[in-house]
Amino acid sequence: MLPKAHEIAEIFYEAFIIKDAQTMANLYDPKASFSDEVFLNLSGIEAGAMWRMLCSGSKDLRLTYEILESSENVAMIKWHAYYTFSKTGRTVHNIITTKLTTSKGKIISQHDHFSFWNWSKQAFGPLGVLLGWTPILKNKVRGEALRSLSKFMNRI
Repeated sequence: MLPKAHEIAEIFYEAFIIKDAQTMANLYDPKASFSDEVFLNLSGIEAGAMWRMLCSGSKDLRLTYEILESSENVAMIKWHAYYTFSKTGRTVHNIITTKLTTSKGKIISQHDHFSFWNWSKQAFGPLGVLLGWTPILKNKVRGEALRSLSKFMNRI
């Protein structure tokens, strides 16, 4: 019997807690879609690489999660990430809600949502307060994140 969405969510976030990005990546269907406020429209392969990059680059990542609701193929999760943003050395506590959709034991879509402005205030301080609600900072962060992911994927 294939695992249900809440079981896949538990495996995913328990792996995330111990920074086991390979287990996380293996849960994605290669044609899956992933989106959040920074990484838009990634494939399953790219999402797996993103988690590898984030887990390998984070020295002090800590997280908690709660499965809010689930059905056979959909789980809604709220998770809290605590870490130091490497570009500024500032402490971040990001609160994310996730809709995880599964099929045949794999993640086929994951859509994470968080307040970019709240995140940017913590990650960038006064700059984030002033510009975090604008497309200027959001597009800059997105561009840098995609360049980092592309470089990371070229190395693996």
